[in-house]
Amino acid sequence: MDNDPWIMDKKMEQETFRDSLATVDKQGKRNWIYALKPKGKLFTARSILSYLYFIVFFSLPFIQINGRPLFMLNVVEGKFILFGAIFWPQDFFIFGLAMMAFILFIVVFTMAFGRLFCGWMCPQTIFMEMLFRRIEYWIEGDAPAQKLLNKAPWNTEKIIKKTGKHILFFALSFLIANVFLAYIIGAKELEKIITEPLAMHKGGFTAILIFSGVFYGVFAFMREQVCTTVCPYGRLQGVLLDKDSVLVAYDYVRGEPRGKFKKNETREIGDCIDCMQCVKVCPTGIDIRNGTQLECVNCTACIDACNFMMDKVGLQQGLIRYASENGIANKQPLRFTTRLKVYSTVLVAILGIISYLMMSREPVSGTIIRTAGMLYQERGVDSITNLYRIILVNKTTQEVPLTLRLEDAKGQIEIIGRPEIHVKAEDQGQGTFFVVLPRKAITNRKSRLQIGLYDGTKKVGSLKTTFLGPVSAAEGEE
Repeated sequence: MDNDPWIMDKKMEQETFRDSLATVDKQGKRNWIYALKPKGKLFTARSILSYLYFIVFFSLPFIQINGRPLFMLNVVEGKFILFGAIFWPQDFFIFGLAMMAFILFIVVFTMAFGRLFCGWMCPQTIFMEMLFRRIEYWIEGDAPAQKLLNKAPWNTEKIIKKTGKHILFFALSFLIANVFLAYIIGAKELEKIITEPLAMHKGGFTAILIFSGVFYGVFAFMREQVCTTVCPYGRLQGVLLDKDSVLVAYDYVRGEPRGKFKKNETREIGDCIDCMQCVKVCPTGIDIRNGTQLECVNCTACIDACNFMMDKVGLQQGLIRYASENGIANKQPLRFTTRLKVYSTVLVAILGIISYLMMSREPVSGTIIRTAGMLYQERGVDSITNLYRIILVNKTTQEVPLTLRLEDAKGQIEIIGRPEIHVKAEDQGQGTFFVVLPRKAITNRKSRLQIGLYDGTKKVGSLKTTFLGPVSAAEGEE
């Protein structure tokens, strides 16, 4: 009866672990987490993924295509480059739609796969666990050695190790800050800050120092506090998760009641041998056996630790594994259910929408404004003209000579002063033009026109405007 899910639920309700954080003691002071060095198949897989992540992160802002960065988010100038395509403030509606789609993506992804992103793709987790904590293991040793070092008096060994660690931490933070700034201002501007006199780039150098300080503070001191206190995602998952969501879970049906392992003894209790290894390797200090908790970042260190201990005592792996609450309660293996298929289809559709918005964007856009204070002008006895001003944005890397053509009306366009409007690469251009329509083609006081933008014979965009004409005979009778 001890393994009955209802009894286990009642036992868990009596637990008080949800009333406090593992990183804070009863007096409200910080509990420093000394996590054991993880190892196992999942840790190896995460390590390989982190190497790919580091390669992408440190190289992406320095890759150039046709003299343009592959990726840049220049918030200051309102200039964004994504995979070689440039986006200007005129394209912000695309970013708005993409942001809404991205938020929906997060919601659906969390409902289906829980906090998988936090453990495998979040920059905070990857940099902390795969870079900074590894340096700490290398200099100070594993968790027990770190505890002894912190309790030891300030002797030569402690001074050297602590100083060396923090120097490396700040150096890495400084490097990350430089790369991070390259994502914002571009590699060429970063090179100027580095190579030119400091007096010419006080603002840029100050930004680097601020970023360095923030990264150093996060990875050297705040650490898991960013995940448990600052990041809202842990609290968001409490609203989005349900009993079918995939998460790192302890199989309480199989594991309870717990009991120490004794050699050559027939085990008549649960498979959990209460070794506490899952707790000791957790970077946020929680006991996964207490159930889903906002502090859990799904890093899978507890899975590797538990599997290792199960192998040692000759029990089956998977006591802690990726599963759903319903899957554990019903003793069912994790499978790709209809629900996950539907959510995955929605995720693919959202990514498709975002990709379409990005790819379908016209290379040249602009705005047409009718000249203020003017209605229309008569030209001879059979034509009516309107005067317009056009502002164009060239999103390509080459200068574009544009001609204007009426797409859905009989008439002509006359650009004042020149036959074409030249717009420099990644720049703006403007011009003034007349739209001339035959009087007999005007049937309404206000007509809608579509004007095509052409680079030679190639259409590169289109704009809409209105044409004002005299009151027609039919309108006058009305």
